[in-house]
Amino acid sequence: MADNKKKVGKADRVRVAGGQKHEVAYVAKTAGVKPAAVKAAVKAVGPSRKKVMARLKIQKGK
Repeated sequence: MADNKKKVGKADRVRVAGGQKHEVAYVAKTAGVKPAAVKAAVKAVGPSRKKVMARLKIQKGK
């Protein structure tokens, strides 16, 4: 059975799947950075969306 991407719960909203191209692209667009920066942030701080967004804001400010 295919995964329905429209049926998401809290667990889906609080994490960033670094291997999912569409999710990386969404976070990159939201944060105003390149997808490579999102992947690097996920690798550095883990899949927590809150931590990834904080890391991206720090990087963007540099």
